[in-house]
Amino acid sequence: MESNRDEAERCLEYAEKFILEGKTDKAEKFLNKAERLFPTARAKELLERVKFTQQTGGNEGPQQRKSSSSGPTSEPSSTKKETPTAEYNKSHVEAVKKIKKSKDYYEILGVDKEASESEIRKSYKKLALLIHPDKNQAPGAQEAFKVIGNAVAILTDPEKRKQYDLYGSAEERVSHHHNQGHEHNYTRGFEADLTAEELFNLFFGGGLPNQNVYVRRQGRWQRTPDHHNHQRGEPSNYGVAMQMLPILLLILLSMMSGFFISDPIYSLQPSSKFSIQRKTMNLKVPYYVKENFHTEHQGSLRRLEMSVEEDHVQNLRQACYREKNYRETLFWKARNFGDRDLFEKAQNMRLSNCEQLQNLQGVH
Repeated sequence: MESNRDEAERCLEYAEKFILEGKTDKAEKFLNKAERLFPTARAKELLERVKFTQQTGGNEGPQQRKSSSSGPTSEPSSTKKETPTAEYNKSHVEAVKKIKKSKDYYEILGVDKEASESEIRKSYKKLALLIHPDKNQAPGAQEAFKVIGNAVAILTDPEKRKQYDLYGSAEERVSHHHNQGHEHNYTRGFEADLTAEELFNLFFGGGLPNQNVYVRRQGRWQRTPDHHNHQRGEPSNYGVAMQMLPILLLILLSMMSGFFISDPIYSLQPSSKFSIQRKTMNLKVPYYVKENFHTEHQGSLRRLEMSVEEDHVQNLRQACYREKNYRETLFWKARNFGDRDLFEKAQNMRLSNCEQLQNLQGVH
């Protein structure tokens, strides 16, 4: 049954793509197949919308509408049914306003801070179909479309999401201090490796511009030139260099950003700067934060404490390895030199870090 469900979801994705392209006949075919495989409320809703569009004469493709409007007709102009060029309704306007007033990327996509990557992707797909400028021409829709693209790009990249949870984005920090009560601007400094439209095409299986191939490396999408074009001699070396220039700039900016990262949010050792002790909820691992921790940290406390516990366990593993290695060295010296005292010392040596690690693994 689960395999049917996955296949039904793929059919829904194809149907949503054809709806955007105005190909209602193909969309209806995939929606009917999705209903047979795994009936859902979403499939029924889309199927009703497609049938309503067909009944009201909205199932013509872009080429048909163009030829019918340019050619002569015997019907009086008063009886023609024309679709307005600027289409948006109250739900479109409300969706755009909601995105602009959201406080962070999680609220933009309508997910909580513990949401999985799959949940984030599903939420983006639903919003993208509602906000895409081809279907939603409400004021601010283009900016909102960039916003949701930026949100999904950050929250589906593990490293960027971790940094975002710890420090937030530059726009949020500025708006938190200077623009409280106003709409947040998430379109400045677009952090995605691809544009909003390219992200949309990737999620919905559409054609990608510039004949580039997009591959995911180290958790992020990157452009690589199409090998078929190279075999045909397209483009030239200059064109390839120009295509690679944005990627090189992104890499350079990423390297430079490392010099401007602020102090870590926590420390496993106390110091004059990290003087406030806290303990994780799960393993009770002590860690230390600054006095302004509650105002500086805006992300998920659970994800932060998971990072604390991971660092603590990693430190214990390294220390345990050093203890075992030192004990083996003592045993080796005792055997080679016939030193009974050294042998007893090695035999009675306590592996305190290994014991702590074993206790944590037993609790976990």
